[in-house]
Amino acid sequence: MDYVNPKEVASTMMSAALAKSSLSVKDLLVRGCLSGALLAISVCLAFFATTQTSFSLAGAIIFPVGFIMIVILGLELVTGSFSLVPLAYMEKKISLKTMVRSLFWVFVGNLIGSVFFAILYWAAVSETGTVDALGGVEQMIIATSEKKTIGYAQNGAAGLFTAFVKAILCNWMVCMGVVMAMTSKSTLGKIAAAGIPIFMFFALGYEHAVVNMFVIPAGMMFGADVSIGDWWLYNQLIVTLGNIVGGLLFTGMAIYYTFRTKEGSLPLVSK
Repeated sequence: MDYVNPKEVASTMMSAALAKSSLSVKDLLVRGCLSGALLAISVCLAFFATTQTSFSLAGAIIFPVGFIMIVILGLELVTGSFSLVPLAYMEKKISLKTMVRSLFWVFVGNLIGSVFFAILYWAAVSETGTVDALGGVEQMIIATSEKKTIGYAQNGAAGLFTAFVKAILCNWMVCMGVVMAMTSKSTLGKIAAAGIPIFMFFALGYEHAVVNMFVIPAGMMFGADVSIGDWWLYNQLIVTLGNIVGGLLFTGMAIYYTFRTKEGSLPLVSK
């Protein structure tokens, strides 16, 4: 049978958490960099589909391809790890130091990969700054970058709280994609199961920390009226916090503690 029942999924979630937390810094960085770049490419492709078709859902239909590649290849996306790695700490199977180390280096890897692709994309489109004319995708990147930062800042605390709530809702769905992929043993099943929640979050315009690691700096490179301080203070930090809350509470803990089978206590696997 291709289908994996929820009790088996809960066990797989813990196995995945332990596997992620045991990776070396090199592997966390390499897999994190690849994930950041793949998600950035997906954003460009989604924006291209939207601008070419004038159909807003076209981008949401296309966007999951990058996430699916990440899942199938077993790469590292920090937003997905937010729902899994802390579970291993809560169950006393890894230390706090190990949990923080895993999440930190994946975050750094995602950031490096996202910004690196942003630089490559800017260089390719603008011919390294020698061409000023911007296409529809680049204009959409600029508008999105400004909306995600100074757009929230203009509304003060209400704007920042909105970004936080959108981040919670986003990673609830993203982590559902991570867990849903575990419900199938086949590649096609994983593609379908993982893609549905990702389509939902992108279509609804929620806030994803790793997507923003590309969109906002790319917008800055193309001339968006956004500073590095705007990026981090009005979006990146608060969205990351919201992603942690949404992914861990509404997906990781909810599904794991509902379906887990009681096991004997396992020893601490790393310090």
